[in-house]
Amino acid sequence: MTVERIFDELGHFKRFQACLYFAAVFQAVACGIHYLASVFLVETPNFVSIIPDNITDILYGNITASSIQEILPEFKNGKKALVVRTDQGEQWELSRCECALRINPTDFTYEFYGNKSKKACDSFVYDHTEIQSSIVTDWDLVCEGEWLAKLCQPTFMLGVLIGALVFGDIADRVGRVKIMRLTSLCQFGFGVAVAFSANYYIFVVLRFLLAMVSSGYLVVVFVYVTEFTGIKVRTWTSMHVHAAFAVGIMVVALTGYCVRVWWIYQIILSTCTAPFLLFCWKFPETPFYLLAKGQFSEAQSLLDNIARVNGMECRLRAEELMEPEVKNGTALLQKEAQSAAQNEKKLSILDLFGSWRMAGRTCTVWAIWFIGSLGYYVFSLGSVTLGGNQYVNLFLVGLVELPSYLIGCFAMDRIGRKRTCAPALLLASVACVLIIVVPAKIQPLTVALSMIGKFSIAIAFGLIYLYSCELYPTIIRSLAVGSGSMMCRVGSVVAPFCVYLADVWIYLPQLIVGILAFVIGMLTFMLPETLGKPLTSTLEEAEALGLEPKKRNAPKDCKHVEEKMEMNPHDNTV
Repeated sequence: MTVERIFDELGHFKRFQACLYFAAVFQAVACGIHYLASVFLVETPNFVSIIPDNITDILYGNITASSIQEILPEFKNGKKALVVRTDQGEQWELSRCECALRINPTDFTYEFYGNKSKKACDSFVYDHTEIQSSIVTDWDLVCEGEWLAKLCQPTFMLGVLIGALVFGDIADRVGRVKIMRLTSLCQFGFGVAVAFSANYYIFVVLRFLLAMVSSGYLVVVFVYVTEFTGIKVRTWTSMHVHAAFAVGIMVVALTGYCVRVWWIYQIILSTCTAPFLLFCWKFPETPFYLLAKGQFSEAQSLLDNIARVNGMECRLRAEELMEPEVKNGTALLQKEAQSAAQNEKKLSILDLFGSWRMAGRTCTVWAIWFIGSLGYYVFSLGSVTLGGNQYVNLFLVGLVELPSYLIGCFAMDRIGRKRTCAPALLLASVACVLIIVVPAKIQPLTVALSMIGKFSIAIAFGLIYLYSCELYPTIIRSLAVGSGSMMCRVGSVVAPFCVYLADVWIYLPQLIVGILAFVIGMLTFMLPETLGKPLTSTLEEAEALGLEPKKRNAPKDCKHVEEKMEMNPHDNTV
């Protein structure tokens, strides 16, 4: 008997599990919110340097005005300077990051060929037509301070990486529910505190802590919903946690459209999932964890409660979910975990490269994790620079994810993992190439192609966890998935810098993602198909995946060990 028998007896996804699932996933919306909130927090409007003297007249080409705010909406690219005249008769040329005083001008004209005295300016005027306030306008994060604004998202992603490592480990020690409560409470607290940051450095530190707890919640919620749902629906329930993340992106777009003051925007985003705090204290611990810790009375009470809510009679006894020879209250899961730990002590990451065949497989799987994360955030963060309405673009980026997970789940169970992942990456590559080729003035087509790219990347990104589990044997499966997820986070840290390369060439991010997606998509065709195959237990069995029977090194009477699929997505985060 195993713990999996609980779901055979009490239902794989009935009323009790459904209520817990949707309640837990509701808070995952906040993770999507905080991951993408920076697109409007650090938005830079039109701006120009300013001098302390009173300005009486302004020229910008053939346009005249009496105040800077009148002319700023026309000052879009910042390539040409504003010419101003002060009440003392001085004439200045004002650009984005410097001021030039005209020496002995005769007339007040736009063109001037005389001598100028240039100097850097530390005061700026911003166009508040669309953005009333952002951290850029409040703390002048432009020109020499521009790199500070661009550092916000990478430091956030670094916090995501560290948070996943820290909270994933703690959750195994103290329980899933305690970490869910702690991280959700801290998400609310740190999220609101960010809005009251006194300066840039406090803002970055609070966002880093917010990233850690957001990542921690996302890691633990995958484990939580996995341990409360049966194997028949586990793939669907784990993949569709991502759907809540996508809803969070749409919430960011809607809030950004309605609220143009950054600290109010941050408060609203941080409080929209606050109702979760009212009922998360009632969440039970998972049966897997209770039995693994030998807490049989609590486990029995939970089983009885699940049966009552699901309208069934509980015939299970917590003590029955043990091996008969286990003594001193050591639960089955605990014994299996100890045995696995002993085996894994002899293994290292080098075992992922034990042969040329396994080395090639590992490099390809790592590459899929990397491009999945890189492409996901490049399409998401870059959507606001596509042209057209940036709020609509970001909303669509979240919206296209919802069908991608449905189609991805359906396809991977019908045509296979490889034949779903590889075409998805190739389609994303084609979308990137077409974005570069299509004339920039056809903005609706550019936006549509970007949405196709995000849709395709989301499919590949959503299925790589399950595919990784199936490609490796039991003895190194956790190691393989953990190392792959680290590559995923490397991609998420690199993604903001990739988006910033648009300053060099507008299409450079799409070119990078397109080339990588094409190469990795072609390499994916070389991976073995795992649909309908039993999970492997040894390195020999895993290496034989995809080979013809006569080519396998294993003996003919080698018996494949079939396992129940235990989704353990400690590191499956976006």
